[in-house]
Amino acid sequence: MKLLHVDSSVLGAHSTSRQLTAEIVADWRQQHPDTTVDYLDLAVDTPNHFTADALGIKVGLQAEPTEAQRFENAVSERLVSQFLAADVIVLGAPLYNFTVPTQLKAWIDRLAQVGRTFKYTDKGPVGLAGGKTVIVASTRGGVYSTSEGGQAMEHQESYLKVLFGFFGITDVRIVRAEGLAMGDAAKAAALAAARDGIPGATGKAANLDQAKLAA
Repeated sequence: MKLLHVDSSVLGAHSTSRQLTAEIVADWRQQHPDTTVDYLDLAVDTPNHFTADALGIKVGLQAEPTEAQRFENAVSERLVSQFLAADVIVLGAPLYNFTVPTQLKAWIDRLAQVGRTFKYTDKGPVGLAGGKTVIVASTRGGVYSTSEGGQAMEHQESYLKVLFGFFGITDVRIVRAEGLAMGDAAKAAALAAARDGIPGATGKAANLDQAKLAA
């Protein structure tokens, strides 16, 4: 079994999402000792934002690709191949300005490739990356999950569920720690609830939101 561990927080050792992804991976390896882990730190190894050069070879913008197009295509191929080779993806996704970090979005833009992670048919799009498990460590300074207004404001968990569902992945799990900026007691309670929600962890999985999405 292959696990891809992805972090995207820019806070380094101060990051709660990084702390949670490390704990999720450790717990998964304890439950599945045969797992091999590949690690990607998007705050360090950040792909360039999506440009015409990143798309050029895919759509044949010109007969002879430029050096920049070859470089960006190689980056995209490396990232999508790494993603497709994984059986499990553990993804650190903090909420920045109501959505995911720009580094994480840049990675996602490299994964979304026709013929690799999805295809179009006469009946609409079909995901090609099914059969994987995605576990998202979702961290938030405020509380968004408990009210209609809060749910309308966040474009982090909702976005990732739609995105991975579009890729054909139906097993998407959210391990959530929110209210982290609302005082020490709230932060401690949020982390305790998130740890209870780690798949395979002992105790009640009170904060595990597993989304069974249509392919």
